[in-house]
Amino acid sequence: MSSRKMLHGCLVLLVGLVISTGVDSQLDPLGFINIDCGLSNPSIIDNSGGDSGESLQFLSDEQFIDTGVNKQISNQYDQPKLSDLYLTLRSFPSGSRNCYTFRSLTEGFKYLVKGVFLYGNYDNLNSPPIFDIYLGINYWDTVKSNTTISYYTEIIAIATTDYMQVCLVNTGQGTPFISTLQLKQLGTSMYPNVNSSLSLVHVARYNLGASSYPLIRFPDDRHDRWWLNYNSRTLTEDSTNSAVGSSDTEFDTPPYIFQTAAMTSSTKEPLTISWTGNSPSTLYLILLHIVEIQNIPSTDLREFDITCNQDTWYTSVNPGPFNLQIDDKTTLPAKWLPLAATGDTSYTISLQATASSTLPPLLNAIQLYEIRNVTGVPTDSGDVTAINVIKSNYKVNKGWSGDPCAPTKFTWTSLQCTLYSNIPRITHLNLSSAGLTGSLISTFGNLTALVSLDLSGNDLSGALPTYLDQLVALTYLDITGNKRISTMLPPGLQKKQQDGTLTFKSELGDPTQQTKKRKIPVVLIAVIGVVVLLLLTVAIILVLCLRKQPDNQINIPKPNENTGSSPLTNNYAGNYAYSPAANISHVENAGQNYANISKPNGSGEGILNFENRQFTYSDLERITNSFQNNIGTGGYGSVYVGVLENGTQVAVKMRSHSSSQGVKEFLAEVQNLTRVHHKNLVTLLGYSMDGDCMALVYEYMQEGTLQDKLRDNGKPLTWKERLQIVYESAQGLEYLHKACSPPLIHRDVKTNNILLSANLEAKIDDFGLSRAFNSASSHVSTAVVGTPGYLDPELRHFSYLF
Repeated sequence: MSSRKMLHGCLVLLVGLVISTGVDSQLDPLGFINIDCGLSNPSIIDNSGGDSGESLQFLSDEQFIDTGVNKQISNQYDQPKLSDLYLTLRSFPSGSRNCYTFRSLTEGFKYLVKGVFLYGNYDNLNSPPIFDIYLGINYWDTVKSNTTISYYTEIIAIATTDYMQVCLVNTGQGTPFISTLQLKQLGTSMYPNVNSSLSLVHVARYNLGASSYPLIRFPDDRHDRWWLNYNSRTLTEDSTNSAVGSSDTEFDTPPYIFQTAAMTSSTKEPLTISWTGNSPSTLYLILLHIVEIQNIPSTDLREFDITCNQDTWYTSVNPGPFNLQIDDKTTLPAKWLPLAATGDTSYTISLQATASSTLPPLLNAIQLYEIRNVTGVPTDSGDVTAINVIKSNYKVNKGWSGDPCAPTKFTWTSLQCTLYSNIPRITHLNLSSAGLTGSLISTFGNLTALVSLDLSGNDLSGALPTYLDQLVALTYLDITGNKRISTMLPPGLQKKQQDGTLTFKSELGDPTQQTKKRKIPVVLIAVIGVVVLLLLTVAIILVLCLRKQPDNQINIPKPNENTGSSPLTNNYAGNYAYSPAANISHVENAGQNYANISKPNGSGEGILNFENRQFTYSDLERITNSFQNNIGTGGYGSVYVGVLENGTQVAVKMRSHSSSQGVKEFLAEVQNLTRVHHKNLVTLLGYSMDGDCMALVYEYMQEGTLQDKLRDNGKPLTWKERLQIVYESAQGLEYLHKACSPPLIHRDVKTNNILLSANLEAKIDDFGLSRAFNSASSHVSTAVVGTPGYLDPELRHFSYLF
């Protein structure tokens, strides 16, 4: 390993100044928040730290979490020496993520957070679970619990808001649980490596030469860090009762740590500490605490090199070997030497005496941490506060826990989020039939990025207050089914409705609205009637003209006269088969393909046999790199970018279990896109029906949706680009309406379902709600589906004429 690589990977000297630790109002006088999980009493005192008279008070976790159930370990594991703290625990059989919340913290301060997990066969399954633990939205550790031995995990991090959340995540390997949870505020100068983008996860903390101290913790360590005794038969132990070393301000190391040390029996033997890491990409921070505890004659010398995986490191402060020679009256300051080691999975720290040293190397203690990058961006703090107030006020029972939008795989049900300046914002909120009662609280107005708000099917009452005017991005509001609420919009939303930028759905029976309707002048009614009649007449003339228009005037290739059209036949999804024109570019014979959609097997049941590639769930994990890159979330589910084996970029749309679109819509989209091929329709490359996984694999459209492009604060679309997008979208619709036999009606055309390629070529997407019909049939549904506000002209004429 080169010296430059060693500079990056092995050893850095840290020196720091002391800054006193502040205590905010939610912490106890010692700077702690201690939680005994599953405790039914308000609090319990822990005296297991020693006989000094000082103790820690642990509170019940009821005020920190609203999910989970209280449990107790089995009686057979209730041993006399076991602290009462570990007799109870909280288990989380429901929900994929359950979170504790520490509130009223100081933003920018460092905190040590620690969890302890003792399984104790509380569920009588004799199967200790494995699950993940997160600090906020960032992965912290994987808990591998044990029946009789507690699992201990600890993280040191900066509070980026005035609260912190500890989340237990079910990974499918057993029900998560927790025994105790602690938070301790640290001094701002402690652990100088920690910042807003980097945390430290505890791996090991050993006190050497301390067989008489099997465990050092509170009150000897005022932060209740656990220092275990490092037992090694090859090392010689020594200790002193004298105060040794200078003040340790960067790590606030307990004095007992410096009063014991271990050393080898001769200068020929190195003092080594080894461990095995999880992966070569893991970065470690190693803190070596070294101070001389013996009175060394001037004729003796204790001098040694420190190596990390056999690479020696010196610092500008220590340009050569470390020399701990002192006289009878002088004590050198302690040296804490952090190494940042990476690139391997097996590590060895070695202290080797130099050739001129007369004494063996010495080590007092070691701390070992994984360096964890903080990469996730939490939801806008204003949105988080607002949605939690709404959740608490209306007692919303939807399993909401943790950050509303992040990570994307844990996005709360019934809401959707969009990135604004790389910060997730809540843009769609569906609280339909959620049991809401009373008036609308002002907090709804604080969700200022809301585009859609569905409050239908509840028991809300009172007026729609003016604070809803703060929702400047709102385009859809539904309050139907709330019998006791006024349907009078506040002034700002009234204007948006008049401008056509707000779709407002409400009860028609509101007395104030009925009064207004009765006062509409008769003349106005007559004028409206005439206008409607004229529009209907024009529409009928246009339909007749389109029917008589020769094929060569339609700007798409003529249908293949030899192909004809397939008869309308019910298929598995309840839609209809259709035959697109055979000489359109890339079009395949739909009549032949249809025979493969639903043909009986030996048992008489239908078999799905689409022509596109079928992916397994493991295929999707591989091509999306375990679903790392989420590019959006819609009513169907989340969309991820992936790469096929040949390097082709794809978009993978995963159906969410909470999606309102089910198997019927999924199969409709696969069947429809299998048979329509046009340069202005998105191309379906494959699909997945693996267990409960349903996914669609499309060509990747680099510029995203037209809706996002129109709202982008960057370079706006030119009028030429806008017209081109409209023209190309119309070409796609014309193909569906004219070239397909019977015609295919999309029924959900909107800017969010028009995708743009890298050169802004427009393609229509999302065929899950499309239907086929011909003019000879009168039983095709004309119900408005998808996003309200759009209905294809064919269906309008169809409903008028039949």
